Amino acid sequence: MKRIGIISDTHSYINEKALSFFDKCDEIWHAGDIGDEQVLQTLQKVAPVRAVFGNIDDTSLRHKLPQNQIFKIEDINVLMTHIGGYPGKYQAGIIELIKRHQINLFISGHSHILKVMRDESRNLLHINPGAFGKSGFHRVNTLVRFEIDGSNFKNLEILEQEKFIKI
Repeated sequence: MKRIGIISDTHSYINEKALSFFDKCDEIWHAGDIGDEQVLQTLQKVAPVRAVFGNIDDTSLRHKLPQNQIFKIEDINVLMTHIGGYPGKYQAGIIELIKRHQINLFISGHSHILKVMRDESRNLLHINPGAFGKSGFHRVNTLVRFEIDGSNFKNLEILEQEKFIKI
């Protein structure tokens, strides 16, 4: 069994609430728009990090991180990308990757909108953790954590934190 934390769209911001939410995780996955490498370094103090670059990430992060992460954990094939859409509205090329790699779990970011939904036609779970940064139109910062036990997803939890908005 693996405990996973998912975060996205930090835009160079991370705080203690996120770190404590992830403190018992075996891995943290960042679905892009990191903003600053310091965010990854801070998360790595809590647990090993897998990450992809997002559209706001600079060339130094783009040289260190892939656009897509495709990997297996427990009995689950995972695809993580920043701009990927969601069931019924996938971005170009995503369905091909899902089919080719027999993906069971599709993680994306970008929208700043928390989504957890099944794609029954492709037998996969989609998670977009929303955003956990100060930049963007969202009013609530969100994080996701859950467990993978073999081929099962269990104990999914969401942290919501009011976003500080400067007027």
